[in-house]
Amino acid sequence: MTGEKEFLDGPHGRLAYRRRTGEKDGRPGIVWLGGYRSDMLGTKAEHLDQWSQAQGRDFLRFDYSGHGESEGHFEAGSIGDWAADALAMIDAKTTGAQILVGSSMGGWIAALTALKRPEKAAAIVFIAPAPDFTEKLMWPSFTTEQQETIMREGKLELPSDYSDEPDLYTRKLIEDGRDHLIMNGPVAIHCPVRILQGMKDDAVPFAHALDFAALLESDDVEILLTPKGDHRLSTPPDLERLTRILDRL
Repeated sequence: MTGEKEFLDGPHGRLAYRRRTGEKDGRPGIVWLGGYRSDMLGTKAEHLDQWSQAQGRDFLRFDYSGHGESEGHFEAGSIGDWAADALAMIDAKTTGAQILVGSSMGGWIAALTALKRPEKAAAIVFIAPAPDFTEKLMWPSFTTEQQETIMREGKLELPSDYSDEPDLYTRKLIEDGRDHLIMNGPVAIHCPVRILQGMKDDAVPFAHALDFAALLESDDVEILLTPKGDHRLSTPPDLERLTRILDRL
């Protein structure tokens, strides 16, 4: 059990990660997959780290390239790049099947990981999952002028609801996102799936989570809607719901 920061040579530079080694009792480890512009030191990731330590569970969290403590420039990244980071990390630093916990964009990354490495997904917990968000949620939210700015200048900056730094959207992110869309038909994920979704989420509407759930081929899918929950789902009751689900998995 360490939990100290280490580095892995990833496909786009060194990736920072923290890993705890739990009891070797056959229970799957937990892998945290964070959201767009988030890092592995956020509230939910820290809560899972403490929970996994108390439970004696393996736990892996990391920063995508251009995020947090990892190398790289954020604006150079894309969904495909960050999914490749996740695969590299999971291949190198986990043994056996894992429970993937994907938050927001991390839900898209978790789904891509499970599609690419089905043997590594014992189960998936999606928190406000945002697969295909670049095309289904982000692009339609831009004005025609903003869309033209992205295509002409290669990027667009807008005020952020979650940070003092502006949100940055790139042409590469949009175009690469179109190469990784998964909600155009059935999604061949067959492991147990649990979805946590707030009904007051103004970033990923709960209807998006329901649409995604309907496409999953798994016969074991459960959705927990929180009427007052926002996009963060980081209140003490939210965190308790998350770990309760993991206990049952």
